[in-house]
Amino acid sequence: MDDGHAISYQALRRGTVVRSADGVELGKVRRVEEETRSHIFDGIVLDTPKGRRFLDAPEVAHIAERAVITTFPAAEADHHLTDVGSRMGKMAKNTTTARRAKRWGRDLRSRWDRR
Repeated sequence: MDDGHAISYQALRRGTVVRSADGVELGKVRRVEEETRSHIFDGIVLDTPKGRRFLDAPEVAHIAERAVITTFPAAEADHHLTDVGSRMGKMAKNTTTARRAKRWGRDLRSRWDRR
């Protein structure tokens, strides 16, 4: 199969096919995740038959114009692909109230440990 030339993760388009190391189609690219401040590739969110899954950057072997190839075979896909929560869920974890609750929990735990 001709996947085209190798490209950067920044040029990867939505809808590009994601295949396992043995050539089985796992899904299609939904979006690319990156650490924006340092421009580091974090992984790819896929649309699969089982829903949205996250493919971590170390699991990506090759990115080409027409396909992304993983480092693992299709039989191990369930082990390597993790479920993706919603973006709103991620944002809700970082609200002021959530941060204060975490801090309060840490303070309470440290007080308990010091008794």
